[in-house]
Amino acid sequence: MRHDYRMSEIDIAGGAAPVLRGRFLYNESMRKHVSWRAGGSAQRVYIPADLEDLTWLVRSVPPREDIHMVGLGSNLLVRDGGVRGVVILLHGVLKRLAIESRTHGLPPAPEGIETALVYAQAGVATPKLARFAANHNLTGGEFWAGIPGTVGGSIAMNAGCYGSETWDKLVQVETLDRQGQLNERLPDEYVTSYRHVSLKHVHQEWFIGGWFRLARGDGTAARETIKELLKKRIATQPLSLPNAGSVFRNPPGDHAARLIESCGLKGFRIGDAQVSEKHANFIVNLGQATATDIERLIEHVEDSVEARTNVRLIREVRIIGERQ
Repeated sequence: MRHDYRMSEIDIAGGAAPVLRGRFLYNESMRKHVSWRAGGSAQRVYIPADLEDLTWLVRSVPPREDIHMVGLGSNLLVRDGGVRGVVILLHGVLKRLAIESRTHGLPPAPEGIETALVYAQAGVATPKLARFAANHNLTGGEFWAGIPGTVGGSIAMNAGCYGSETWDKLVQVETLDRQGQLNERLPDEYVTSYRHVSLKHVHQEWFIGGWFRLARGDGTAARETIKELLKKRIATQPLSLPNAGSVFRNPPGDHAARLIESCGLKGFRIGDAQVSEKHANFIVNLGQATATDIERLIEHVEDSVEARTNVRLIREVRIIGERQ
């Protein structure tokens, strides 16, 4: 049954409930919204008009309904049976990117290093953040060019590559809670590690943006570094086929790709889902892969690697929805 959410009069003291200004899509195929180009439909998709509209939408969703925030869908698989609740698309909506001069409430900058503060909202693509920083003669953010996602996703999973991680640069985050309230939090309120982020005090919140401290330096050299990282990415990753980036985290002291390849799984396929022949920690869609094909292949890789090496790989990708 179709229904747009309506704000309760109780939620707005002394005024009429606002009209949501974004756009609803119903029974929307998520194939076009995830980088694997596979999977089922979302019961409801909402594209907010802006941050204010997003806060009203979140406040209006009944507590029993799930909310899924999605950026570029670059580490997401929606099962073929579809996903209930509401999926909120942030890419192209939360797109503010700016140099800021604020210092109040932030950790002090390192002594002897000239720095600047960059604010980026959750819907900004991480490669765009990397280029923005370099174009403003800021260094240390070049690695973001190698992450095929958005700022929100990169903060949520502490995304990184080439020896750097997102939370190394964060000094404050902006979040949205289930009540539709915006909050600003410092890194010491979170437990962060390799590809893991969690609040010390459990709350359901989503990352809306972050403030990143970067060193002032040679923008030309930073742009050259970005070019070299992109060349390396093109040379080593199967970018010509739909994929979700690295499927598994690297185990301590090892690489998931090496373990997978050592088990003879490069090129192994289920349906049109295949362990990439170019990079074993990537699963590619050869054309007509279903989400079921991809999930079965993920499970097969996990089981095979554990049986051969006694190492259970941990997924980087997120899987939501109902099995068909």
